[in-house]
Amino acid sequence: MANPQREALEDVKKQSFWMPGNFVRTVQRTDQSFQACNDIVACFAERAKVEKQYAQQLSQWSNKWKSIVDSRPLYGSLMRAWQCFFTSTERLSALHSSISQSLVEEEGERVKTWQKETFPKKLFCGFKESYDNRTSFSRAQKPWSKKLQKLEKARVAYHKSCQREQVALDKEKQANENSEMSEEKKQKHSEAREKATEEKEKARDQYEKGLEEVTSYTPRYMEEMEAIFEQSQEEERKRINFLKQVFLSIHRHLDITNNESVKAVYSELHQTLMSIDEQDDLKWWKNNNGPGMPTDWPKIDEWVPPVKKLKRKKRDRKGKESRPVMIGGVKVRALYDYIGEEGDELSFKTGEVFLKVEEEDDQGWCRGVLSEGKEGFYPANYVEVVE
Repeated sequence: MANPQREALEDVKKQSFWMPGNFVRTVQRTDQSFQACNDIVACFAERAKVEKQYAQQLSQWSNKWKSIVDSRPLYGSLMRAWQCFFTSTERLSALHSSISQSLVEEEGERVKTWQKETFPKKLFCGFKESYDNRTSFSRAQKPWSKKLQKLEKARVAYHKSCQREQVALDKEKQANENSEMSEEKKQKHSEAREKATEEKEKARDQYEKGLEEVTSYTPRYMEEMEAIFEQSQEEERKRINFLKQVFLSIHRHLDITNNESVKAVYSELHQTLMSIDEQDDLKWWKNNNGPGMPTDWPKIDEWVPPVKKLKRKKRDRKGKESRPVMIGGVKVRALYDYIGEEGDELSFKTGEVFLKVEEEDDQGWCRGVLSEGKEGFYPANYVEVVE
């Protein structure tokens, strides 16, 4: 049966850095950092104009950029520091005109110059760093991705063979229960079931071999991917540190301490800027977009037979009463996990032993009693009789 919580967890793990193609978020970080520099320059160029205005203009500027910052690529302590500028601006009534000149001529040009030196472009390929990272990640991931695709094909083939075997088993059972069917036809059903079982075992062997290939290659794959990732982290660390220095420099221009209220505003702002920590930011990125993300590493995914939906409204009460009730019950063992969808259905784990107290109905369900005494329905093909 479908488990929503498990499916949600698997969806999250599929977004992991390790899964094919998901390294693109780290590759795109270079382009996003370049865009962040443009945003910072534009932001404080506009701030320089606002510095010439009074409290009303400062408030308008702050409100505008607050909404823009939320969608920009910076994160962690750098983002918090950037937002702190707008909070402090709302508390100010006016700023000195010389601040405007300093923000544009010193810090704006400083960021532009650094940006030009830090983000060289490769002809027709965007930024060189982005191109190199994408090429390196793709080269490292390609062999593992091929093995993963091969494993997925083997898994699908194995599950299909399990399904075919189940169909053959059902036909063989029906044939054996049909007294009017000839022994020759029964033998054919038996041979078909044996062939299906043989094909299933071959498919499982291929599935296990595929998993072994993926598992044995994974350590090398992880080593190569992490090496490339750490190179990207180092470049990002340099960018974070530079922008930290830019923010601190901008702070020095803005820190007008003519009165105690302004002094208090910039004292709080300085504390926020000093809390910028590239290690914390890189750790956050690693855990949310890099190797620290949860990953659904490949493992054997056992086939579970489908369950026929129990149509309670259509159940023949008379037929139900005519089915024999087992005195004392028969011990059965669960072959698979099952979670009851309705209040009158049992839930049990693989290997759990309980009693069958009523024979299988025409919908493929039996009535049973768990060890703790709960009674209810369960799918007949999910258990086997304990000898």
